Amino acid sequence: MTTTAFVIIWACLSALTSLVTEAVKKFSTMGFPNNVVALIVAIATGAIVTSVYYAQTGIPFTALNVVYIIAISILNWIGATVGYDKVKQAILQLKGGDEDE
Repeated sequence: MTTTAFVIIWACLSALTSLVTEAVKKFSTMGFPNNVVALIVAIATGAIVTSVYYAQTGIPFTALNVVYIIAISILNWIGATVGYDKVKQAILQLKGGDEDE
């Protein structure tokens, strides 16, 4: 994957992740914390969109390309949560700790 393709996919994912996250929050009755919803949606959309890009362009799923899928998913999550404080809060919520620690 080229750097240009990586950045374009990441930029498109930022808009898509925001839209999907808001839709999930609106229609969900489970009551998950918003940061956890953003985490799940960001990881899923990042992996799915990048995998579809690979399939459409004929790029093989090598070890390096799987690392790219993981990297873009994590970067998408960080971009979706907008900043360190929200990422820290989400990690604490996932661990079951108090989010104000």
